[in-house]
Amino acid sequence: MQTHLGLLVLFAAFVSVVFAVLLRDEPGTQLRFGATLFGAFVVGAVVAGWLMLPLPL
Repeated sequence: MQTHLGLLVLFAAFVSVVFAVLLRDEPGTQLRFGATLFGAFVVGAVVAGWLMLPLPL
């Protein structure tokens, strides 16, 4: 796992699993919350990186 995107996905997966287990009680809601959080982390980071692409001006 040598790319930034690969490390981002790995980090997002670990953090999503931990947050889902800590914040939700039922397995079904844990899975749904974890998947939503994982998608939000990955999409948010890609969008933030895309917005920072032209910087510094």
